[in-house]
Amino acid sequence: MTIAGFALWQVAIALAATLASAFVRGLAGFGMAILLVPVLALALQPVEAVLAANLLGVLVGLTELRWTWRVAEASARRISLVIALTTLPGMALLAATPAALARLLIALVAVSAFAVMFLPRRAATGHGTAATLGVGAASGLLTGFAGMPGPPVVPYYVGRAIPREVAKASMVLIFTFAGCIGLLSGALLGKLEGAVILLALGLFPAVLLGNWLGKRVSGRVGDGAWRVFAALVLGAAALAALLKL
Repeated sequence: MTIAGFALWQVAIALAATLASAFVRGLAGFGMAILLVPVLALALQPVEAVLAANLLGVLVGLTELRWTWRVAEASARRISLVIALTTLPGMALLAATPAALARLLIALVAVSAFAVMFLPRRAATGHGTAATLGVGAASGLLTGFAGMPGPPVVPYYVGRAIPREVAKASMVLIFTFAGCIGLLSGALLGKLEGAVILLALGLFPAVLLGNWLGKRVSGRVGDGAWRVFAALVLGAAALAALLKL
């Protein structure tokens, strides 16, 4: 028996991973793609995993668009524009890169993002235009290459002395836009198939439930604990990437 062309065991893995990663997203404001793509890639083809995670991120992001657009920092819009220019090259690079080298590059990015979280907290205005554009370029390349725009973006916002809601809204807005560009890039490359769309739509209720539960817990967590949790999520992603080597 199959569902949308996928075996039941594939759907079961995808459902469990989606619920857990959506909970993390609701609590931290990020982490769904970072945690979901590696697990989905165990059951699906890598490109299918990336595109399914992109679609889920877009769908849940659209439900929060009014909040993110109102609260997000202006830099989030600049980063999103740069992502639009660099995602397609990232996805093309993924298609041309040997799997072993791709895993190494993703692991290095994940480890570097985790390491940045331990630097001293920076001032709210601690990033210049060059740094902002660099974050956007790296995030766009990783959106296409690994379906994970988060590693460059999370330290950019979580490591600064800005309100938690501003950081979360900025990250969610960027990830929603990155997902849209990722889907468009996949469609242009002929990789966005109907089975992937059906699978993502079937998983979407689990995203809504997990995200809702995560938000409820987030309201009871202080800023310090939230930043520690964000670092732990990045650390888990870095460890998973290293183990895949």
